[in-house]
Amino acid sequence: MEIHSPSPHQSGLGDGYYLAGFWIRFWAYLLDLIVIGSITRLVVNPILKLLDISLSEGSMFAPISILTSIVFYGYFILMTKYFSQTIGKMVFGIKVIDLKGKKPSWGTIIFRELIGRFISTTIFILYVVVAFTNKKQGIHDLFADTTVVQEKKKLEFRPAL
Repeated sequence: MEIHSPSPHQSGLGDGYYLAGFWIRFWAYLLDLIVIGSITRLVVNPILKLLDISLSEGSMFAPISILTSIVFYGYFILMTKYFSQTIGKMVFGIKVIDLKGKKPSWGTIIFRELIGRFISTTIFILYVVVAFTNKKQGIHDLFADTTVVQEKKKLEFRPAL
């Protein structure tokens, strides 16, 4: 389902946005997982090996599990806060905005990336929700009142005033 708005000149509301759909967000997320895996293998694993800490312990409270989670959530929180996008989103030309069309606040980003992403990664099928919502929002976007838009294109989504 496509959402088409009147031209910005007709409505007087300013610029709108083209929403980023499921597949472009999917590929950006996969690229982000590669980046996070690389950071873990290049930084975290060597430090743990130097400290003679096991890399193969399966517990969720093992040092490797805790540090991997810190890298995972830290990456999404910091990249989204400072750039409104992760490296995967940069490559695909998409970014996170709040539903008013602004850069999300710290509270919004922490809520979106920490709590929302935890829920989405725990029940992985929930990422598919993006394909079925009007504003192409995932569960984490619905919780935080955010969406992902294409950087260079405008028109499809108009922020609330």
